[in-house]
Order: sequence, then C-alpha cells, then structure tokens
Amino acid sequence: MPENRESLSSPKKSIRCRGRDLVLDTPVVMGILNTTPDSFSDGGKYTNIKTALQRVGEMADAGATIVDIGGESTRPGSEPVSIETELDRTIPVISKIADVFPELLISIDTTKYEVAARAIEAGAHILNDVSGLEKEPRFAELCSGTETAYICMHSQGNPKTMQQKPSYSDVVEEIYQFLQKKLQFLKEKGVESVIIDPGIGFGKTLRHNLELVDRLPRFLDLNTPVMIGASRKSSIGEILDGRGTDGRLAGTIALHYHCLINGASIIRVHDVQEAADSVKIFNAVQSVSI
Repeated sequence: MPENRESLSSPKKSIRCRGRDLVLDTPVVMGILNTTPDSFSDGGKYTNIKTALQRVGEMADAGATIVDIGGESTRPGSEPVSIETELDRTIPVISKIADVFPELLISIDTTKYEVAARAIEAGAHILNDVSGLEKEPRFAELCSGTETAYICMHSQGNPKTMQQKPSYSDVVEEIYQFLQKKLQFLKEKGVESVIIDPGIGFGKTLRHNLELVDRLPRFLDLNTPVMIGASRKSSIGEILDGRGTDGRLAGTIALHYHCLINGASIIRVHDVQEAADSVKIFNAVQSVSI
C-alpha cells in the first residue's frame, strides 16, 4: 500500500455520458454482459434478449451503475467475428435495455466503428475500446460528435496472439506513456469524458498484471478516472494453483479491492452483488480514515 493513503483520495467528480452524469466520487461497478457463445466465463448464457434482460435486471438490483455489452469475445486465442454478427448480437439488446432500464448507463464493448455508431444510436452512453484507438482512431470523432464517454484500454497485440510471450521493459511506464499519448489525442479531437484502463490480462503476464495493480497510483497522475477489469481472469487462476473460472470469485474481490485502495474508480465484473458489497465495505472504511 502506498505510504500516503490520503494522496489517493480523488476530489468529487463526474463525467458526462451523452447527457448523463457518471458520478465517481466513490467507486462504481460495471456489470459484464457478453452476448457471445464463446466468452471465457459466461459465454452462451445471454445470447437471447430474454435471458440478457433478466441478467441486466439482476445486475441493476445488485448495484451496477453501468452494464457493458459485448458481442465479440476478446479472450486469449479468440477469433474475430463479422460486423453483421456483432451487430445482431448487441444492438437489439442495447435497445431493450435502454427502454426497460433507463436508470442504467450502457457501455458498448467493441473495436468496430459501425458497431459503436449503431450502439450509440440504440442508446449506449459509453464506448469501451480494448484496442485504445489502435484499431479505430475514428472513435475519437465519434465520441466527440455524440458526447459519448470513451474508455481507453491498453492491450499488446490482438486477442488471438496477445498472450504469446508479452514483453515490456517497464510495463507500468510503457502503458502510462501509451495512455498519456492517447489522452492528448482525444483532447485534441474534443473528447471530454475519458476513462483509462491499463488492460489487465491483455498482452500481460501474471507478473505484469501484479505490477500494474501494485503501481496503479502511477496512473492517477493522468488525472483521469481509472477502470480495472480483472474479473475471473487467468492470472487469478494462476495464483490459485490453476483454479477454473467458477472458483475465482474470492480472488477477483481481493484483487479488485486492492485496486480500490490504490485509486480505481470503476471495477468491471461478472459478479455484481459481491463487487457492490466490497465497494460498500471500502466506502465505510474510507469514511473514517483520517
């Protein structure tokens, strides 16, 4: 833990998401909804509108502020899908969520311009880009023109190859510089609402991921909200002696809680109730800290 814990206290702040305020004076939970057959943890569970809406309702009741909709798996080794397939998987669900759960903020998890644009038209407030503008720099103009909030994530390589010997000279500084450069580009393009994500598990070894968690306060220097998504990822399984995805809940909570202590504003999770509970405990402890 950093020596000066008070230095990690962020001022009250919020970011605009297509006319809505995402208040980040305390951490918030983003729930994951994969409308895919092959995502590493919940693939195949929410591939029709009925089950997807049921799950979104559960997440909303459990304390999710944001729901993140993905129509293409980005698990290590995954194959890309066509624009048409991704549109078919995501747009009807987003439209329904916008109608049924107007209190929720909707995020579209995509690297395709056409999918992002259609998702925003359907009601998405946030664009979550795992490529950090590397695949689609036009996302900057899209977000600026629609006042959509943008999540800039770092990844090394693409999902099919990213875990094949990832290498850095200094993982934290290299990712810091990457995000700093992207933030400058986004600012020049008029994007005012940005969240950064160092990309746990996206082209990183276990050691790299642990360094990012331990040195997370470095990214607070960018004066931008930080999101962390380590939910059920393979690094947790490695630490827990090869535990499968269904046995990684406690490890996820522990790792995310450490990130909350180190300044994360958003945690992206599969298990919303447990994450929301951990945020309540975190807030209670912070409320009495000097």
